[in-house]
Amino acid sequence: MAPAEDDISIDEKRVYAGSAGRTDAYVATGTGIVRVSLSADKVGAFDMVARDPARDVAVLARDGSTDLAAAATPDGLAVAAVGEDPAFSSVDDDPAVAVGPARGRDGSRDGSLLVAREGGAVERVAFADGGTAVASTTRLGSVAEPRAVDGALVAAADGVYRVAGGGVEDVGLDDARDVAGAGMPLAATGAGLYWLGNGWMTVCEGAAEAVAADGDGHAMAVVEGELFVHSGAGEWGDETWEPTDLPVDEEAVALGYGPGVSVAVTAAGTLCVDAGDGWRHQVVGVRDVSGVALAAVE
Repeated sequence: MAPAEDDISIDEKRVYAGSAGRTDAYVATGTGIVRVSLSADKVGAFDMVARDPARDVAVLARDGSTDLAAAATPDGLAVAAVGEDPAFSSVDDDPAVAVGPARGRDGSRDGSLLVAREGGAVERVAFADGGTAVASTTRLGSVAEPRAVDGALVAAADGVYRVAGGGVEDVGLDDARDVAGAGMPLAATGAGLYWLGNGWMTVCEGAAEAVAADGDGHAMAVVEGELFVHSGAGEWGDETWEPTDLPVDEEAVALGYGPGVSVAVTAAGTLCVDAGDGWRHQVVGVRDVSGVALAAVE
């Protein structure tokens, strides 16, 4: 697939990023992983950086080491160093369905990934300092039909699970389709969107397919095909969520946050980005979108 600006050089990308910095969005699709360069809400070049089907994608930020992009694929976990020319390589051969950066219950990162396998196993995968080699893989438990992982949360067909004490524990709900584990725990299920207060509290009813949060009070969710944005500071009830319209008449299926930006990718392959002044968009031209993750590059 040709990039949006196929004559952009590395130096030109740096100029393009400017004072706003550059963020790369990695989009997981049924035909591979597409990387889209962003500078605030300006959409730059995009290219296919992996050509094997990807079920999910995540970015692992590492203090003192190059960040990693990780893909859950039918052939196992694949990783690449974030940079100008990410090269994904397989690090194991156990089919994976979801991947996300691991966090403790206090929200702190521990430098490892949570990986949900096709057979239901949930694992913590740690990497060698400064590289992409796996240092250790620890099985934490198993769930029925895992669908998504984020932070310490796992979404599964029979509910939401939390990683705690070296294992996984059932924390309720049913038919969980997505979770957000940064900041306030959120869950998208077949019955509605929930936040964790004194038990799971309902935001709204209806089939919720996707949810994302940045850990700093910002969140988005797709419920019955409509995109909702969390607008309240410190409160999470239904009055703090508002519907928003994307600039295209398409349903968002993958949501993500980066430094100062929120991203929604539609089923038709359009990437929408908002840096605070409304949505802008770029047709990326891919289908079967299953996830998006953002990495700060400059």
